[in-house]
Amino acid sequence: MDMLWSGWGDPARATPLPDTVIGLLRDLLGVKPRDAEPVALEEIAVPEPALDTGVLRALLVTVGGRAPCLRTDAETRVRHTRGKSTPDLLRIRSGDVDAVPAAVVLPESHDEVLAVLGVCVEHGLALVPFGGGTSVVGGLAPGRRGDFVALDLRRMDRLLALDPVSRTATLQPGLRAPQAEALLAEHGFTLGHFPQSYEWATIGGFAATRSSGQASAGYGRFDEMVLGLTLATPQGTLDTGRAPRSAAGPDLRQLILGSEGAFGVITSVTVRIRPVPQTRVHEGWRFASFQEGADALRRLAQDGPRPTVLRLSDETETLVGLAQPDAIGSGAEQGAGCLAIAGFEGTPQDTAHRREQAAAVLRDCGGTPLGAEPGEKWAHGRYSAPYLRDALLDAGAFVETLETATFWSRVPELYASVREALTSTLTEAGTPPLVMCHISHVYDNGASLYFTVVCAQGDDPVAHWTRAKRAANEAILAAGGTITHHHGVGTDHRDWYVREAGPLGVDALRAVKRRLDPAGVLNPGVLLPVD
Repeated sequence: MDMLWSGWGDPARATPLPDTVIGLLRDLLGVKPRDAEPVALEEIAVPEPALDTGVLRALLVTVGGRAPCLRTDAETRVRHTRGKSTPDLLRIRSGDVDAVPAAVVLPESHDEVLAVLGVCVEHGLALVPFGGGTSVVGGLAPGRRGDFVALDLRRMDRLLALDPVSRTATLQPGLRAPQAEALLAEHGFTLGHFPQSYEWATIGGFAATRSSGQASAGYGRFDEMVLGLTLATPQGTLDTGRAPRSAAGPDLRQLILGSEGAFGVITSVTVRIRPVPQTRVHEGWRFASFQEGADALRRLAQDGPRPTVLRLSDETETLVGLAQPDAIGSGAEQGAGCLAIAGFEGTPQDTAHRREQAAAVLRDCGGTPLGAEPGEKWAHGRYSAPYLRDALLDAGAFVETLETATFWSRVPELYASVREALTSTLTEAGTPPLVMCHISHVYDNGASLYFTVVCAQGDDPVAHWTRAKRAANEAILAAGGTITHHHGVGTDHRDWYVREAGPLGVDALRAVKRRLDPAGVLNPGVLLPVD
């Protein structure tokens, strides 16, 4: 199934907002109904691809002459236009297709990817790798104008190898996460990577963006799971990962992880896997304040026992009930304070032991146990938030997210600075927002902050948000945070990433880009500015 072209996920799961929520949006934030309905897919005026027959013939040869593997029809090209950020959706809903690919190529092997790259270099075509299409930072719209090809990796969707002794698996990049989990489960294993995009994102996308899953406290980030990668580049093949750890020079895996298609196309990923847990349980805890809850999460992250899932909503997010998206508008009493979710996986004995020890720490830090119901509601609805975003857009509201990370000592300043930047910028523009936040991932030395913003759309909602996002980005850098924790750089964060990396760091990355992609055809303008 293809994702909804003008929104998120499965169209059958779209749910309108309850009238009570629409009323609150109107009364509290001044949200007004939209002036016009979004355009229909068949109404979008998609320009004919400007590729001549010789180029199309050369691309067709790269996929063995299989006509269904080279597509230039309007609908396919629209479905490969940009990603799923709110500005992306607002543009496509208005019929804006200025970033539509000229063609979509669907290879099924590493060699076919190399062949497509060769044609793109020969004819000066930019190429954008396309996995699940879930980017929310402009990672699928190249910064260099002109014709480009979308390289859809969905046909590269196999489990290539599984080593139960070493507990490793080699996966192709086009595998969607649920498919990967199903294939591993047949052998009794799991990857344990469950980001909010889980139902649609792919293995290659996880690696290319340094993804983090909602069970990262127990399983780690995706980059921590990766043991080896194969990269197809215009200059040939780069294989990395001969052993789980090595002192043989800098780790080239780290160069590929997070490269977002700018250095090459990831064609296989070897990951560590773990046995499928025998039991899973999630529970809720309440803290009087966000700082009190953050202190409790820090203790568990640093001194243990660390749960598999550990997250904390601030007062506003708790009051609204965003930690349990399926319950929004149900009238359930959310209560005051901050909701923490702790999840535990493993054998029944290990789970019970860690849960008991963690409870002692959480109580000592001022936490009040709420039982399993809040945790299980979160687990049940943890993939629903993007659908809620679509419903809010349909109702005339604007909603978007951003995230960052920093060291524990800087979390309070970063939290306050970003909230203030978003609140003041949007209020000055005449659309006072609701700004919510949660700690989504924890480490020994720091944590990530994930912000959700809701407000009225304004006359030009994309420009409206751009000003607020810029203010938030400036606040992040000023407070010592990183410009992105797990969404990637894309084009939206690129200019701030350049400042974060510094001139010498950017020059080093440009040197890598020139060596692997001297013609500059790979995702130009993503991660690094176009020369």
